[in-house]
Amino acid sequence: MKKIVLLLILTANVVLGQMPDISNTWLNNSKPYIGTIGNKGQELKLKINISEQNKKNDQEYFVSGYSLVDTNYAKFEGKITISKYKDSRKQGTVYGEYVLAEENKGKHSGIFKGKFIYHFSWNRKTEKIEEQHIELTGDWKSYDETLEFKTHLKNQ
Repeated sequence: MKKIVLLLILTANVVLGQMPDISNTWLNNSKPYIGTIGNKGQELKLKINISEQNKKNDQEYFVSGYSLVDTNYAKFEGKITISKYKDSRKQGTVYGEYVLAEENKGKHSGIFKGKFIYHFSWNRKTEKIEEQHIELTGDWKSYDETLEFKTHLKNQ
């Protein structure tokens, strides 16, 4: 009997301790993240088309999409990893890191790497997110390591 109770307690802790699947959050309602790259503040758009929660690590999401700077279009794949979560009655904040690797198409393709903050407001009555703000801050580095720029993106 003690073993059954212990097993039920452990199972409940595992189930209740899992991160909910927020894959759709990273899709940003089918809109691109908009921001800047480099010292001159050149416009950068980043669109995530696919987002899936890692089945083995629920704090990690596999994403793919494309980046656009001027006429330089590049597909990318990568992951978003949650490192910390703060929750209050009406608001939540999620912190983490991202790594997005563009397809290698020459000098103007590379890797985005940095941190993100995701703030949201929660309506307890409707049990839905009413407002969300996602900010990605980091660096982009070309594969040949000759170019490196600061990046800053926000959802719309």
